[in-house]
Amino acid sequence: MSNNAKSGLSHESIETNNFLMIVLILLVLLVGGLVEIVPLFFQKSTTEPIKGVQPYTALQLAGRDIYQREGCYNCHSQMIRPFRAETLRYGPYSVAGESVYDHPFQWGSKRTGPDLARVGGKYSDNWHVIHMTNPRDVVPESNMPAYPWLAKAVVDAEVMPAHMNALRKVGVPYTDDQIAKASEEVKGKTELEAVIAYLQVLGLALK
Repeated sequence: MSNNAKSGLSHESIETNNFLMIVLILLVLLVGGLVEIVPLFFQKSTTEPIKGVQPYTALQLAGRDIYQREGCYNCHSQMIRPFRAETLRYGPYSVAGESVYDHPFQWGSKRTGPDLARVGGKYSDNWHVIHMTNPRDVVPESNMPAYPWLAKAVVDAEVMPAHMNALRKVGVPYTDDQIAKASEEVKGKTELEAVIAYLQVLGLALK
């Protein structure tokens, strides 16, 4: 009789004990997850920004909030995979250093629409205005909904200092001066202007 059988930990005893099986599976997942995730917290490639990456301005940050609010990330990934077909279509593949100031980052796997990781500077501001107002005016085959209300809605300037201050607490290097001027920077700006400001900065560091 094997040592495992003597100790009551044979394959049969484990496989027929649902509770024990669940505990062991969770233990394996926990150890495996820690082995893969913990080292990332100590690698410069995942914790330090790449050259050219700067924290979002108040207007860009407001645009990012609206981008998330409207669910744009449900259809547009901001992660270019390291495959030839991806890089030929979209440009350099995504690296962690691009997103160190993003909380949460917009990497994802779904692409109903094209990847937006390198959209910054690809189109003019006017193109984005038309596209957001009625996408089919510039992309006839688009199934993206229109967002005409963004041109009328005004950014909530009062919340920006508190938002930027909260981001500073998790590592985004905003200065006191940037936080103090945040409300003034976005005052009177429309939500459409803010979204476009955000889109126009995406991917510029690796371009």
